[in-house]
Amino acid sequence: MPGSSRTRTDVGLARDAVGLREVLFQSVTAMAPAAAVAASIPAGAAFAGGSLPLSVLVALVACLFTAACVAELAQELPAAGSVATYSAQGLHPAAGFLVGWGYVFVEALVPPLLLLQLGFTTAGTLHEQWAACPADLWWPWSLAGAVVIAVAGFFGVRASARFGTVLGVFEVLVFVAFAAMLIVAAGSDNSLTVFGTSHTAHGYGGFGGVFAGSVYTVLAFAGFEAAAPLAEEARNPRRTVRRAVFGAALAIGVVYVLTTYAMAVYYGPDRFAGFGASGGASWEGVARASFGLFWVVLFLAVVNSTVANANACATVSTRTAFALGRIGVFPRSFARLHPRRRSPVTGVAVQFAVVVAAILGLGLGYGPVTAFTLLATVIVTVIIGVYIVVDLACAGYFLRRRRDLFSPLRHLVFPVLGIAAFVPALLTAAGIPAFSFVAELAPPVSYAGPVVGVWMAAGAVVLVVLARRHPERLAQTGRVHLVEADEDHEDHEETGAVQG
Repeated sequence: MPGSSRTRTDVGLARDAVGLREVLFQSVTAMAPAAAVAASIPAGAAFAGGSLPLSVLVALVACLFTAACVAELAQELPAAGSVATYSAQGLHPAAGFLVGWGYVFVEALVPPLLLLQLGFTTAGTLHEQWAACPADLWWPWSLAGAVVIAVAGFFGVRASARFGTVLGVFEVLVFVAFAAMLIVAAGSDNSLTVFGTSHTAHGYGGFGGVFAGSVYTVLAFAGFEAAAPLAEEARNPRRTVRRAVFGAALAIGVVYVLTTYAMAVYYGPDRFAGFGASGGASWEGVARASFGLFWVVLFLAVVNSTVANANACATVSTRTAFALGRIGVFPRSFARLHPRRRSPVTGVAVQFAVVVAAILGLGLGYGPVTAFTLLATVIVTVIIGVYIVVDLACAGYFLRRRRDLFSPLRHLVFPVLGIAAFVPALLTAAGIPAFSFVAELAPPVSYAGPVVGVWMAAGAVVLVVLARRHPERLAQTGRVHLVEADEDHEDHEETGAVQG
């Protein structure tokens, strides 16, 4: 029968559009390695001092527990809904909806966060080089980045993923090359003592300083799960996404350890506590002082990292919104696809509007740096909460639904250790002084908690309405469309063979 093999795959996202390389760099760029090395990780130096490489190593091991849980679920449940689908299957559809509600919110805020950084980093650097360039003229750079991200998203996953791959390769190579230069320049000062506790900052002796540093360093790993929403567009998704999620966390974690070690031994472990502090040294500053024009390459890598991260997270937010729109728990318009490019055009348009509104509203209202910090606090608070729920979902899924595959180590011990690793980071990001090294947040950054609370409360209201009026839609939060489409395809082929 002509056309009998056509199935729902013909009206969904672009099947088999990207391979392991592109999916891997989806997670890599979502972690923003260059920006994390230059800006996020040095925050831990105030506590770990020259022992920061050990803090990074501890954070890497801790994050791999959750990465392993996400990878296990990605293999079993290949879905654009990713963490929402995992939570629905492993815990309850209500949990899946709330995770999806929070996840799509914060992933939509990551692009404006990174494009604010693009704006103030570019404007500040140009002003430093040429005083005639205004330091406060940051917003045109941010808006230009927003246009680039929107165009890449409109042209579909092949375009956006390949764009991200090129950017990701560049930023990783630049920082690895610079780390090698620092290690060579350090010469006899190279020492493995930075992987001990003898160089922690004053007042944070022993492993206490290392732990405090690792809590701040954990935040640099956020984004390793970003490959999961590409499951319906990846070739061989069960294997590809699983490898990409765990591989990105491991590979970029090694890059973090290498680069932090290099700077610690070059700068001096006993004075490293002041690295990156206000008025202190920085990666770009060290490059300017000691390696001539290489600072330009380093600057371009950081700028590149902001664009790559924004691109990756825009892909995540639009795919998650597509998955929720497809089942009717989000407006159905989010499931609208471009007829040829199979890109979620409504999601791309809404993402662009959110970026412009956040950049101009928050950036011009509070200043780009303060707006960046406010958005970062909102994002990290929710994303770490999502990781904790996914750890629980991993245990729940294999205990309740796949006991035949249950492994006490992978599906119980790893989730528990993942939760233990992220709870201190969650408290730190939210400014809850559960530890002596956590400072309370000041306005407007302290508004992050109420913002998250209001958004999740609104989600709870929507959840109640769905449960009463459309329980069948809520139940579909855990639906794995890709597997159903493959089963339908096989049924059609069998029917065609019999008829033939």
